[in-house]
Amino acid sequence: MDTLSSPLPIDASRMTTDLQVLAQAELDRQEENYYFKTFLENRDGADIDSRVNRLNEIIAPAINCTACGNCCKSLMVNITQPEAERLAVYLQMDVGDLKEKYIETSQQGSMMVLNTIPCHFLKGTSCSIYEHRFAECRDFPALHRGNFKERLFATFMHYGRCPIIYNVVEQLKIETGFKPAETNS
Repeated sequence: MDTLSSPLPIDASRMTTDLQVLAQAELDRQEENYYFKTFLENRDGADIDSRVNRLNEIIAPAINCTACGNCCKSLMVNITQPEAERLAVYLQMDVGDLKEKYIETSQQGSMMVLNTIPCHFLKGTSCSIYEHRFAECRDFPALHRGNFKERLFATFMHYGRCPIIYNVVEQLKIETGFKPAETNS
């Protein structure tokens, strides 16, 4: 039986948003995060989903993504044909021209991704097509979705680059009673 801690109040003013601090924490906490993933894999998925969802609802609105834009500087974004078509209309371009300028298509033609990192549409730290951004951009960091335990690899890939993920994970460590020296207990 899990003995997970009750939710604790979160002080939004104490959240870590400095990207250099996050990058260093990712390096410094590699072993700790490995054990934390193992710890989470052995916990009740529904409870973890509930906690992550609640933490995300508190933390995400307190962090100004447009002050960061780090995901746009480092992620490969998949695009669907309807998204390309909607963006072409918004940019007043032919879809073929949009694809030629901004999109790489797989040899089979079934997959499309933005053809450069950072994203073409990142201006400073803000998205220049924000209202028309792609579904993967809207969804990131996907902490509102269920099955968190099934996405641990992807989540921890972004731990050192996304302030929302970093702060949710660090708060989750506290709430679950995780001890950094803990292994598969």
